[in-house]
Amino acid sequence: MNELLVPCLMLGAFLFCLGLYGALTRRKATVVLLSLLMMLNGAILNLVGFSRLGPTPSSSGQVFSLLAILVATATAVVGLSLLLALFRNKPTDDVQDMDELKD
Repeated sequence: MNELLVPCLMLGAFLFCLGLYGALTRRKATVVLLSLLMMLNGAILNLVGFSRLGPTPSSSGQVFSLLAILVATATAVVGLSLLLALFRNKPTDDVQDMDELKD
């Protein structure tokens, strides 16, 4: 195994855990959305690390990570537009107060 794989995987795991902590403990909707994107970036970093530095290097993981980045961008746009629509109805960005979509 390559000696650069372990730091790459540790950085990806750190980003994922930091995003998980932010998503579970924060109350602001924008911070929760950014934390979810940080979790996705940690997973993508691990995917690229295994693809490039793993036992059998190939470019298929890198192509898949580019597709995951495109999906993450589209998800961020949709999430921010939902937050904007909810903020227009009720001017708060607290996650606990945004329960209008339950009904």
